[in-house]
Amino acid sequence: MTIRIFNPEHDIALAANLSNFTAPHAGRQLRHDLGFLPALWAEEGDIVLVDDAEQARRSFHRFKGLASRYLEGSLHISACQFAHSTSVFSSVQAQRLDPWGWDLALKARLLRLGVSEKQLPSDNQLDAIRHLSHRRTAIQLLPCLQREGTLGESFECTSTEEIEEIIRRYGRLVLKAPWSSSGRGLRFVQESAFKTDHLMGWLRNLLTAQGSVIAEPYYNKVKDFGMEFMVSECGEVRYLGLSLFHTANGAYTGNILATESKKREMINRYIPINLLDDIQKNICTSLTPKFSNHYTGPFGVDMMICTSPEGQFLLHPCVEINLRRTMGHVALSLTPTDDDVMRVMRIEYTDNNYKLKIQQL
Repeated sequence: MTIRIFNPEHDIALAANLSNFTAPHAGRQLRHDLGFLPALWAEEGDIVLVDDAEQARRSFHRFKGLASRYLEGSLHISACQFAHSTSVFSSVQAQRLDPWGWDLALKARLLRLGVSEKQLPSDNQLDAIRHLSHRRTAIQLLPCLQREGTLGESFECTSTEEIEEIIRRYGRLVLKAPWSSSGRGLRFVQESAFKTDHLMGWLRNLLTAQGSVIAEPYYNKVKDFGMEFMVSECGEVRYLGLSLFHTANGAYTGNILATESKKREMINRYIPINLLDDIQKNICTSLTPKFSNHYTGPFGVDMMICTSPEGQFLLHPCVEINLRRTMGHVALSLTPTDDDVMRVMRIEYTDNNYKLKIQQL
């Protein structure tokens, strides 16, 4: 039996790296409103840990009706239970804990709830996960994936002078915090606006808090997508499927729900499918030794298709690595069985609540 946990504040908690961490209001509300999400991939007899069990049951029941209608019978969900965080550990003994992502704040929360320390990652293991979650891991992977038909450069900078030198070279950059959540910790900067007081203050604060800033050339993006993976307990990296998603200013807005063959067909409109397969295999072989003995669980690699100045479509094979479960994994749990069925999954904020929606394209 596994206890499943949705902790969407994970990325912010990684950046803070504190046991005594309070998530921002939006993160806490997202966890409350969509706490039922792990039920989509739970197995028979599992427990989903939520803030409000009755509310989670109602929300999940509504979503199952929505999914059944729009996915035309493709949804297969095992029976699981929802339990309030203050009661579950007094009545059951979990064989495994499966959160959205591991961090110090979650460990401290579970210890307060009565989970045995033996069932939790050690502080050293959590430190290794945080180290691997740094954008530096994506920088190190990127050269291993470069070949004809790809592009992409990324630099870790420890001073504003280094960033200034790179922006002189490229003219326009995307600056990123080493640890940040979707849409946060990003700045799009042109050389003419580099030395504004606001940007320089942000850079200095970030260098003090996190030790570096990631600088990347700005590319003419045409399409966001990613690949989802799982690291087994023996350290093997296994490919799960494609994730075709939408963003606005770096923040997630939705996923395409379609069969793998349909998603491959959509990407093949831009790049050769053999290039996609080659990148997928190289991610598995490159990251298996890196993650082995350090991380077990899901992760995703975000990519994008861009155009060159000559108008050629090129693949950026590693924009970032999310060492946690992603909305792409959620979308894979809702994959239709029919190539003719295509839908979009979105998180919407309406009536002071976050809601998971499935809609027609």
